[in-house]
Parts: sequence; C-alpha cells; structure tokens
Amino acid sequence: MNLERPFGLVNRVLRTLSRVQVLEADGSCQKAVNGWAAQRAADGLSACSVRTGGYCRARQRLPLEMVSALTRQTGQLLSQKALSQWRWRGWSW
Repeated sequence: MNLERPFGLVNRVLRTLSRVQVLEADGSCQKAVNGWAAQRAADGLSACSVRTGGYCRARQRLPLEMVSALTRQTGQLLSQKALSQWRWRGWSW
C-alpha cells in the first residue's frame, strides 16, 4: 500500500500527529490534536477542528509496518541527537 498516493499531505499529518502522541507524557489523542491546531494558529494558518474522531479512525487504518518503521526512525534520530554523556558507554544505536 502506497500511503503517499493520493493523500500525501494527510499521511504526513497522521505521521506527525502519531509521533507527537507517542512522545507526549499522557499519550492522548486530544493533546496531539490540540497541539496540531495550536501550531497551525501560531503559523497563521486557518483554524481546524480539535475533534479527535477523524484522526483516531485514520490512525487505526495505518499499516503496522509503517508505524514500526516510523518508531525505529524516530528512535534513530533521537539517538543521533543525544549528547554523548547520555549514551550508554557512548554507544549510538
């Protein structure tokens, strides 16, 4: 399944929101959607709904392989950016 076609922007939004949700302390859909809406407002873009239903339904349709790949990619990026003293024995994964 090619998720970039035909809804590339929608999928980029879903991937961004999913990462934000996973990395947030409470992990709630509402907090991720509220953050997205707040960022749009800060960027001077038009207002969007903060209802979570559409996001949560769309997220459930994401293939597990894509979610796994995004998780690995996020971990690798965080590891690369980590200060050397934060790494176990200086290792980067």
